[in-house]
Amino acid sequence: MTLPYASQPAPVTPPSGAARPRLTFIGTGYLGATYAICYAELGYEVIGFDVDVDKIEKLGQGQVPFHEPGLDEMLRRNLAAGRLRFTTSYQETADFGDVHFICVGTPQRANGLGADLTYVEASVTNLAQHLTRKALIVGKSTVPVGTAEWVEQLVAKHARPELAVEVAWSPEFLQEGFAVDDVMRPNRIVVATKTEWSNSLLHAAHKGVFDLAATEDREVPVVATDFATAELVKVAANSFLATKISFINAMAEVCEVAGGDVTQLARALGYDPRIGNRFLQSGVGFGGGCLPKDIRAFQARAQELGAGEALRFLHEVDLINLRRRQRVLNLAAGLLGRRFGPAGPDLSGTRIAVLGATFKPNSDDVRDAPALAVAGMLSRAGADVHVYDPQGMENAKRSLPEVEYAKSLVDAVADADLVCVLTEWAEFRNADPVALGEVVNTKLVIDGRNCLDASAWKSAGWTLRALGRPTV
Repeated sequence: MTLPYASQPAPVTPPSGAARPRLTFIGTGYLGATYAICYAELGYEVIGFDVDVDKIEKLGQGQVPFHEPGLDEMLRRNLAAGRLRFTTSYQETADFGDVHFICVGTPQRANGLGADLTYVEASVTNLAQHLTRKALIVGKSTVPVGTAEWVEQLVAKHARPELAVEVAWSPEFLQEGFAVDDVMRPNRIVVATKTEWSNSLLHAAHKGVFDLAATEDREVPVVATDFATAELVKVAANSFLATKISFINAMAEVCEVAGGDVTQLARALGYDPRIGNRFLQSGVGFGGGCLPKDIRAFQARAQELGAGEALRFLHEVDLINLRRRQRVLNLAAGLLGRRFGPAGPDLSGTRIAVLGATFKPNSDDVRDAPALAVAGMLSRAGADVHVYDPQGMENAKRSLPEVEYAKSLVDAVADADLVCVLTEWAEFRNADPVALGEVVNTKLVIDGRNCLDASAWKSAGWTLRALGRPTV
């Protein structure tokens, strides 16, 4: 049964007796920490829980363990106000919260494409065992369809029956680099509840978002649905975006052999209101901790459910995306005059600057980052690779220690035989090609994100190759 998520459902007294529901966020990675900090900013009393002692200590000291614009100051402000604290204690978390949001990771399984739900199971089981009063457990993690019903079974097994603990689902839609606004000013909220009580309590948990929207004369669309649909929304959205990105990159492959310009093609397509111009930026492809693993997990779950044929196209979406990385290696070999052997190009004796390590700008996330993957491919081909990124250096060093890391853009490109721009940071888009031309060995550049002013670089004497565009 699906209940309507009315704008003003019947008020409910939180089980803690507090005026507003007390919120906990289980898992303080990118998702949980961002939500915890933002909801404290909205005026809620909040606890962030994690089993990682170091992470909790840093957060408690006012240090966000990842880069997200605007979050550091917000964290320190709400710690000082006493609305926000962090803990490694399940008992403290259970005793405090009325609404517990599950925000743990669901990585790709080591032995397959599906999602690993180990962290979901551990967090729900441990929380349920420590509850001493009625509470609402709400899933936010991106999970395979059917997980919410399974979580209900876990709660029934491990929580005391007389507590009547309930489960709801409300997926997240955060974009790294824009996450604060995505939490506080969401473009939609999706909820799945089964009772009037859970419906009212979850509305109360979101009331701060609605109140902020009212003061700013905005509306927040709410979609009230069933468990299965709520679970499918996030993976369907990510699959659509991945498909759109891979589509324009497939067109880039065609443009390269046909002599077209994919940026002009994308511009013309984007004027069509049925298509739109967002996510039509051709380049080295998508990465990060969500899109790649989510589309693979979606395929795996559809196969388990007997609907695998419906998502076969996502396999090609994945393959197109991965081919873009190889294309950069091919372009590098061509520009440097190196022929391909049976094992690929031999780039030994060349020095290559890779500008970018994160999967997108305004983030320090290097998970499945195309830029870092290409840096590794260039290094394995024998090149002396020097990487620079404004925010992702420390994470990149842990992920790919075999390359060199520069302290600045200029240090990275100094004496380079080739420059590869692989993350579209503003620092790289706005770099002065004349000044950089004075420190490189050879004026060769690959624009892996189609973000550079090609005419300006050409005027400065550079030979520029961009994915899906004619040689400049």
